[in-house]
Amino acid sequence: MNLTPSSERIHIGFFGLRNSGKSSLINAVTNQNLAIVSEIKGTTTDPVYKSMELLPIGPVMLIDTAGIDDEGELGNLRIEKTKQVLHKTDIAILITDVSKELSQYELELIDIFKKLNIKYIIAYNKSDKLNSFKTLKPNEIYVSAKEGTNIQELKQLIINVYDDNSNKQKLVSDLVKSDDIVIMVTPIDSAAPKGRIILPQQQVLRDLLDNNNITVVVKESELTQTIQSLNKKPKLVITDSQVFKYVMEKTPEDILLTSFSILFARYKGVLNTAINGIKMLKNLNDNDTILIAEGCTHHRQCDDIGTVKLPKWIQNYTNKKLNFEFSSGGSFPENLNKYKMVVHCGSCMLKDREVIYRYESCLNQNIPITNYGILIAYINGILKRSLKIFPELYNTIQ
Repeated sequence: MNLTPSSERIHIGFFGLRNSGKSSLINAVTNQNLAIVSEIKGTTTDPVYKSMELLPIGPVMLIDTAGIDDEGELGNLRIEKTKQVLHKTDIAILITDVSKELSQYELELIDIFKKLNIKYIIAYNKSDKLNSFKTLKPNEIYVSAKEGTNIQELKQLIINVYDDNSNKQKLVSDLVKSDDIVIMVTPIDSAAPKGRIILPQQQVLRDLLDNNNITVVVKESELTQTIQSLNKKPKLVITDSQVFKYVMEKTPEDILLTSFSILFARYKGVLNTAINGIKMLKNLNDNDTILIAEGCTHHRQCDDIGTVKLPKWIQNYTNKKLNFEFSSGGSFPENLNKYKMVVHCGSCMLKDREVIYRYESCLNQNIPITNYGILIAYINGILKRSLKIFPELYNTIQ
């Protein structure tokens, strides 16, 4: 459970006014003193994340947020952080003081839940002060974080409103038969984590193993030898984008070829948009600005793909003098008008909901967006081949 990546967990956000009891309730649900509890308003600043197991849902991520009614300059920044959490929330819990009517802030939150199609629960906290109780709607519940009242019932209500999306898009196993051989090309360079392979490779490997595929994991330098040593021709080669061109040259034409980035774009539901976005690359002009965005934060090295390699490859391909800006982690600009194009990472660390929000933000502002792997394949002239496994997209590339 602890090894389940954040992007694969159901995210449950706790929202409400300051001092409504959000932190107390999340402590009661987790049975831990996770969040700081105080009578002072605004104690919670940045969102607090806690992973746990909630059966039968499985691994979940609980998120404690700052009060939606915070004040002042710092308060506005906290509110913005809270609003960012909404774009990764699967189930929202609005904690409200049972002794008060719903405020305008809380009613606006409910409207946002509905607009973003977020399933939500209203938890009427401090119910230990009540003498009588009214009939509640199916998504409402009385609780008392102080007395521990209805905590188990709240967990059950979360389970009840959860929509088990068991038909979720597969990463790759729906593209191959169970007896097909698949080769994964995983470069081990200075940016590779010591002692492990990166998350996209782990997830693709597990999906293939669950599908009973024979899966061979090699470095790019061993690809030719591996193909020649197999008694049966591989059905598919999946490669890291950074060695796309090399792997393409070493992979026979009658073997399908694609990349982890392309598979993840499909998995997150944004492949079509990313394919359309790449066409902007040929229409860039001098002094245009490109945003390169990553979904996680990491220590950057001298040959970092996002801040070093991609800008160089784009400059060389376009032969234009371009400007580059960078964002990483949970931050993504709301106003994108200064950019001519956005190039995003494969988004393996981001929830589907957050990835779709970022892509839709670009679409709504008429800013083309693509991802690392698609861009790398395009500038090397091999995007069409890498999409052969998707016949509906293959013929859209010139």
